[in-house]
Order: sequence, then C-alpha cells, then structure tokens
Amino acid sequence: MLRIEIPGRPALELEHVVFDFNGTLACDGNLYEGVAKRLDVLSKQLQLHVVTGDTFGKAAEQLRGLPCKLTVLPSSGQSEAKLAYIEALGKERTATIGNGFNDRLMLESACLSIAVLQDEGLASASLMAADIVVRHIVDAIELFLNPLRLVATLRL
Repeated sequence: MLRIEIPGRPALELEHVVFDFNGTLACDGNLYEGVAKRLDVLSKQLQLHVVTGDTFGKAAEQLRGLPCKLTVLPSSGQSEAKLAYIEALGKERTATIGNGFNDRLMLESACLSIAVLQDEGLASASLMAADIVVRHIVDAIELFLNPLRLVATLRL
C-alpha cells in the first residue's frame, strides 16, 4: 500500500494501479523503454494490473515475467469493462493510467487518474477525466516512486 498525504485533500491510500497497454505502456504493441524496470520497482508498493483490448496482440509477450496481472478484453464494451474492473478492485484504492477514449470512465472514476500524451495521442475525453496529465508513461510511474511529486501537483 502507498499512503500519500495531500494538503487540503483526503489522503490517498492506494493498493492498485490499473494501466491501459497500447498507447500507455506500449507503442505499436511494444513496451516503452524503461517501463519494465520501473514496473518491477513499483510492484513492491502496489498491485499492478493491465487491462487492454490488446490491439496488436503483443501484451502477454511484452509483459511476460513482469509482476502484473494482465486482462485482455473483448473488442466491444471496453470502456465499461475497464470501469467494472476498477470498481471490483475498489476505486477508492485504485489509481488508473491511460490515454484512449476507452480509458475515460476508469480515469474519471478512480481516486487518482493519470493521462499520458505519447506517440498515440490522448483522447480529449480522457484528458478531461484525468487528475494529472504527463508526457510519458515513465513520468507517470515516477510519480508513484516519488510521491512528493504527486503532493506538489495535487495540493490545494
């Protein structure tokens, strides 16, 4: 668990991080450089989940050996399925990271949400649903590894 005290807001008590795969952890189905190492470090504090439509069919291969649970979704109803996934985990204990239109509901509902703007772009609905926007997934993961960055961004 990761507890983060943010001045002017209720403390975050995180147990889970749910990631989208394509456009978030990966580009064209391939993990971004530096992600695997950081996921390994982050898994010491939080339970990691990847929920994806797996557009390129590479998620299982790319995540093999990494400390995260992979869930591949059917091609339809992905927005609702991602939302249901974080609700089952407990959205008050779950952070989400994504970029696509199908990530907007989980971003909007989680206690902490981060949108990433990378090679694939960022859907405007997901941009508006996020608490924080970063330029790269490495930056997003580093926020959890250096939680005072979250405090600096989210304090009132």
